[in-house]
Amino acid sequence: MTPAFRGLTRRELLASGAMAGASLVVGSGFVAHASEEWALEAKGVAPHTAATLIQMARDIYPHDRLPDRHYGIAIKGHDDKAAADPAYKAQLEEGVAGLDMLAEGQGARDYLGLGWEADRVALLKQIEKTAFFQGIRGDLVVSLYNQKDVWPVFGYEGASYEQGGYLERGFDDIAWL
Repeated sequence: MTPAFRGLTRRELLASGAMAGASLVVGSGFVAHASEEWALEAKGVAPHTAATLIQMARDIYPHDRLPDRHYGIAIKGHDDKAAADPAYKAQLEEGVAGLDMLAEGQGARDYLGLGWEADRVALLKQIEKTAFFQGIRGDLVVSLYNQKDVWPVFGYEGASYEQGGYLERGFDDIAWL
């Protein structure tokens, strides 16, 4: 979270070109990514919470070949649910606040301020039994991997039923056997 960007609208931030060199940038009501040119409007949770959830999602299911926008799409459902359910919003905000406190104990300003993935994962291991962590982790299995844009990265061609099944479509084309 870069303080210089606070108070800017998404349009003003993108027009300024000020995001060069930044990764996740938190603005007034949104989270944006510099090099990938995408933004997520946070309606249910604070933008810092949304950015933290995106980083948390990447740390739970790390895939270097997946851009952050896919993690943002996966987290969007949590933001939507938080907008409709105050108790869920409180759970997310408190969970992120707890992560930030743990990060401060490591000398960082917040979870996003921890530069090393191993340090963030160590914090996640400390909270892995909480309802907050389990809710995010469990939902990501579906919300991340059920995106059709993600499938080619993993070599998944999609459902085979509509195409007559796998039998005539190379189910036995294993070259390493």
